[in-house]
Amino acid sequence: MKRSRFSEEQIIAILKEQEAGVPVSELCRKHGVSDASIYKWKSKYGGMDV
Repeated sequence: MKRSRFSEEQIIAILKEQEAGVPVSELCRKHGVSDASIYKWKSKYGGMDV
């Protein structure tokens, strides 16, 4: 199984930025991920805390 580039804590921190109002396109550019990854993470990790 392929290992993720980001840990769960990092993914949750990225999602917190998105909840704070940063546009998804800006997050994708900043962290080097696709917008599909952001939405996939949101469905899996949305609402979690570190």
